[in-house]
Amino acid sequence: MAPALVDTQPPQDIKPAQPGTVGYKEAFAYGGPKAFKKDQELHGTATQPPASFPKYLPTWTDKTYPPLEPFEHHDHGKDADPTFPDLFGEGAEVDDLTGNIGAEVNGVQLSKLNDKGKDQLALFVAQKKVVGMQPPLYPSPSLPTLPLTPPPRPLAFRNQDLANLDIADAIEFGGYFGRHHIHPASGAPEGHPEVHLVHRGADDTTAASFFKDRTNSSTWHTDVSYEQQPPGTTFLYVLDGPKAGGDTLFANMAEAYRRLSPEFQKRLHGLQAVHSAVEQANASRDRGGIVRREPVTNVHPVVRTHPATGEKAIYVNSQFTRKIVGFKKEESDMLLKFLYDHTALSQDLQARVRWKPGTVVVWDNRVTSHSATLDWQDGQRRHIARITPQAERPYETPFEG
Repeated sequence: MAPALVDTQPPQDIKPAQPGTVGYKEAFAYGGPKAFKKDQELHGTATQPPASFPKYLPTWTDKTYPPLEPFEHHDHGKDADPTFPDLFGEGAEVDDLTGNIGAEVNGVQLSKLNDKGKDQLALFVAQKKVVGMQPPLYPSPSLPTLPLTPPPRPLAFRNQDLANLDIADAIEFGGYFGRHHIHPASGAPEGHPEVHLVHRGADDTTAASFFKDRTNSSTWHTDVSYEQQPPGTTFLYVLDGPKAGGDTLFANMAEAYRRLSPEFQKRLHGLQAVHSAVEQANASRDRGGIVRREPVTNVHPVVRTHPATGEKAIYVNSQFTRKIVGFKKEESDMLLKFLYDHTALSQDLQARVRWKPGTVVVWDNRVTSHSATLDWQDGQRRHIARITPQAERPYETPFEG
C-alpha cells in the first residue's frame, strides 16, 4: 500500500460544524426511537400495509462499543479474474444506466456466488462504481473482454433473495468483503447491530417540516468517511419502498477527478481533509437516539487511490468533511465548496437508481458519492438495509500528470 503524501495524525481542535458552515449539510433525520411506532409497522395502518420484513424492523439498545481498532484489509478485487467467468453465467444480462456510471444486472443471484464470484463482484463494482442486481449481466455463454478500468458504476441487481435469507446469513455473505462496520447511531434489527437500517415508517409525513427550512434534500456523501478505515464494497437492499420516489443518486468520483485540469489535480494531491462523526452523534442524541461509540475525527487524503484498479478519486463530502488541513477557514471553505458543487452539478457523471422489490445495489464507497432523494410525502414506508464492510485506510499515490 502506498503511503499518503501528508501525515494523517487526527487533529485535536476540530469543533462541531456550526449552522452556516460553508458546504455542510445535515441529512434528513429518518425515524429514530421517538418516531418509531412498532404496532403500526407490525400491523399496518388504515392507509399503509404492515412491514414486509418485520425481522428487519429497527431496535435501539443501550449497548456501547469501544473505539474501532485498526485491522489489515485485503481487497478481494485484486484476486479477481477480469473476464468474470464466475460472476456472469448463462442468462446474465447487464444494462448500463449511463455512459460512465451505473448498471442494472439480471440473472445473477448474489447469495449463490462462490468465493471466486465474490472476488469478481468486488472488481466489477470497483470498475462500474454502482451495480443493481436481479438474478445473471452479459447474455452468455461468451463474455466480452472488458477494459482494465472501465467507468466505475454502482450496480443494481434485481430479483435478489438477500432480504429473504436469515439475517445472520446475509451478514456472513457481506463479511467476505471486509470487517463489518457497526453504525454508531442507527437502528438495527434485533441482535444484528452489523446491519444499518434506513427506516421511515408508515404514515410518516415529517418530510414536510424538513422542507420548511430547505429547498432540497440532496446530501451527497460517502458512508461514514469519518472512520479511520471507511467502507469499500457496500450492499444496500430494499425491504419496503414507495411506489414512486425515494430513489438513490450516485456520482462517479473517479470521473469527477479526471474532469479536473491537470494543474488542479496536481494542487489537490498532498492535501488532507478532516472528516467528523461529531455532528451525526449530536443529531442522534438531540432526537432521542443512541450513540454506540464516541464520535471520532480522522484525516484522509483529498484524492485517494483504489487498491484494485489504481484509479484516483476525489474523497470529500459535505456531510462529513469539515476542513482542509493547513488551510485557513476561508481558503478551506472555498476549495471544499468547489468540490461539493462539482459533484452535485455534474449530472453527466451521475446515475439514479430506482428501487424495486428484490433490488440489491452494490457500490464502492471509495470511488463514489451518493444521496437519497426525499421526494414522496404521502406516508408510504421506506425501509432499506445496508451491509457495510470496512476497507483499507484511504491513501494516495503520487500525481501522474
